[in-house]
Amino acid sequence: MLKPFYHLASIEAGLDEVGRGCLAGPVVAAAVILPKDYSNQFLNDSKQLKRVQRDQLRLEIEKEAINWVIAEASVAEIDSFNIARASYLAMHRAVEQLKAQPEHLLVDGNRFTPYPMIPHTCIIKGDGIYASIAAASVLAKTYRDEFMEKLAKEYPGYGWEQNVGYPTARHLKALKEYGITDWHRKTFGPVKNVLQLQILSSQKNTDLVDLS
Repeated sequence: MLKPFYHLASIEAGLDEVGRGCLAGPVVAAAVILPKDYSNQFLNDSKQLKRVQRDQLRLEIEKEAINWVIAEASVAEIDSFNIARASYLAMHRAVEQLKAQPEHLLVDGNRFTPYPMIPHTCIIKGDGIYASIAAASVLAKTYRDEFMEKLAKEYPGYGWEQNVGYPTARHLKALKEYGITDWHRKTFGPVKNVLQLQILSSQKNTDLVDLS
C-alpha cells in the first residue's frame, strides 16, 4: 500500500509526467490532490499496471480526488527548451490550473524547477511510494496514451497506437522509411539523424538539377 501523504498538515499535490523518452508527441503532466484518507490497494506507478487497471483507476481518481489537472508541453517547446525544462513547464501548468491551492508539492524524480510560493519535495521513484504521485502518473499516462492512439490514425505506420512515440524497432524503421512528421521531436537523436539525411538528400538533388 502506498503512503497517503508526506506532510499530514498540508494540502499536498502529487506531480508526475509521462513521455520524456519518446521521439514524438508532447510531454504530459498531471497534478493530483487526494483526500488524506484515500487508499486503493491497486494504485501504483502507472508503468507497473496493465491498461485495464489504469483505465479503472483513472475513473476512480477523477471521481475521488479533491482536485486534478492534466497539462502538457508541446513538441515545439520540447525542441526549444529541452525535455527536462519542458517537463517542468507542463508540471507548472498543471499546478497553476488547480482550483484548490496546494501548500506542498510532491514531485516524482530528483529535480524540479521550484514553483513560485509553494515548497516542493522531490521523491525518486515517488510514483511507487506516494499515492498522490501514483495517481498523477496514472492520469498523465492514460491521457497521453489516448492522445498518441488518435495521432496514429492520422500518421499510420509508426506504431504509435502501441509504442505511443517511444523508440521501438518499428518506430525507428518507420522514421527511415517515411521520414519525420510535425509531431516528431527534432532535437532527439534518431529524429535529428533522419532530418539531417533528408537535408543532405535534398541538397544533392538540388546540385544535380543545377548541373543539368
